[in-house]
Amino acid sequence: MIRRPIVAGRFYPSSRTQAERELDACMEDELAVEELPDEIFGGLVPHAGWVCSGAVAGKTFKAIKYKGDVDTFVLFGAVHQYGVNRPAIFASGSWETPIGTIEVDEELAEKIIESSNVIESSPQAHLSEHSIEVQVPFIRKLFPKAKIVPIMTPPDSSAIQVGADVTKAISQSDKKVVCVGSTDLTHYGPSYGFTRQGIGEAGIRWAKEVNDAGLIDLILKLDAEAALEYARRTHSACGAGAISATISAVVALGADKAVLLEHTTSYEVLGKAYGEFGSDSVGYASVVFGR
Repeated sequence: MIRRPIVAGRFYPSSRTQAERELDACMEDELAVEELPDEIFGGLVPHAGWVCSGAVAGKTFKAIKYKGDVDTFVLFGAVHQYGVNRPAIFASGSWETPIGTIEVDEELAEKIIESSNVIESSPQAHLSEHSIEVQVPFIRKLFPKAKIVPIMTPPDSSAIQVGADVTKAISQSDKKVVCVGSTDLTHYGPSYGFTRQGIGEAGIRWAKEVNDAGLIDLILKLDAEAALEYARRTHSACGAGAISATISAVVALGADKAVLLEHTTSYEVLGKAYGEFGSDSVGYASVVFGR
C-alpha cells in the first residue's frame, strides 16, 4: 500500500520546491552539539503545522543526523482518530511525501509483529492521522536512504510493551535503528476546552511552566510509566502513548541520558513571527535520548 499525504497543503507545503524550502528553514537553528549524548537512540518531536512546530522537530532530526546516518526510523504516532484502540503498525509499502517516497522497512516490521502480542498490522489506522505524516519529510530530506516503521500508539499501558517489543525486534537486526515519538504538549485555551488557570497569558504561562514542565521532568528522568500516568491525568500531551513507547524502547536499547533541545509554545512562536497571540496555546518540545 502507498500511504498518500492527507495534510500536505495545510500543515506543510504540498509542492516539492516549497516543501524543500520550508524544511531548510525549519533546520536553520544551530545545535548545542556539546550537550548531545555520544550516541542517540531516539527522540521526541511535535507534530503541528511546520510554521508552528517545524523548527522544534527539526532540532531532533538534526541532532540524530549529527551523530550519523540511520537505516530505519521506528515512528511512534499520537492517536487523534476514533477507533484506533490498539497499537497499529503500517507493515508494508511506502509513504509518499512532496519531496519523494520513503519505503517501509518490511523486514523489521515483520520482526516487530512476531515479537509482539499487542501490536496489530493495520495500515488503515494510519490513513487519517497526521502525527507521523508531518515527520516523514524531515527523514526523507536528511536521511534519503532510510526506511520507516510507523506505529500508531494509543495512550494506555500497552505503549510501554510496544517499546519493549520493538526493542526485541531491533536486537535481532544489524541495522542502525532510531525510535522517534510524535507528540504535542498541553493544549490550553478555550478552543481546547482546557482553561484550568483561566483565559489569558497567566493561564498560558502555567500550561508551559507548570503543566508541560512536569511532564518534561519525567521524560528527562526516562520514566515511561510515570510520564504516561502524568500526561493522562494532567492533559499535558496528546501523544502520551508515543512518549512512553519511545522511552521504553530507548531505555531497553541502553539510553541513560535525555536532553531537552527546545521547549516552546504556539503562543510564543506565532507571537514572534506574526504578532498574533490569541487565547490558545499548544506546547512543543524537542528531546533526544542516548548515552
